[in-house]
Amino acid sequence: MIALLRGRLVEKAPSRLIVDVGGVGYDVQVPVSTFFETAEPGAEVELRIHTHVREDQISLYGFGTALEQQLFEHLISVNGIGPKLALGVLSGIEPRELVRAVRTADVGRLTRIPGIGKKTAERVTLELKDKLGAATFDAAAPAAAPVPATGDALKTDVLSALVNLGYQRAAAEKAVEAAMAASTAPTVEGVLRHALRALAR
Repeated sequence: MIALLRGRLVEKAPSRLIVDVGGVGYDVQVPVSTFFETAEPGAEVELRIHTHVREDQISLYGFGTALEQQLFEHLISVNGIGPKLALGVLSGIEPRELVRAVRTADVGRLTRIPGIGKKTAERVTLELKDKLGAATFDAAAPAAAPVPATGDALKTDVLSALVNLGYQRAAAEKAVEAAMAASTAPTVEGVLRHALRALAR
């Protein structure tokens, strides 16, 4: 089982990274929190990996910190939550905020994450409250300086990421437009982060 990847980042998108390790490109699915902290293509990266094996597929899920990986593995242990939804949860709420929401049984905050209904949120708080009591808060690695992007390509990339995370297109468009208007030098990371915060309110 693959537990760690260290190599050159070839491609970067809000939901996936391609990492070249010794000439082999690994397609790694990641939460938005990991995307935010990952350097730009061409840089050396290191990811913690959860290898998910099914009868017809082997999928790699990557994380920038031990906390992200720990939360992902706790989430997929909850009945009804698979890897894709677990990534969606980590993409819809900051890791530390997720821990706080679970510890305080903040069902309302959890249900603002796309794909999480009231029953699932209640199940998450019930099953994970004790498990997250001892969760450690790793200091996130310093983020690389984001690369400015412009216009339609940026808007399309961010909007696509939000729709893929489960947000309604109309609401996502409104949040993206507001985020771009508020920034003098918009980047994918900056606009996406701003839009996610607006959508979580």
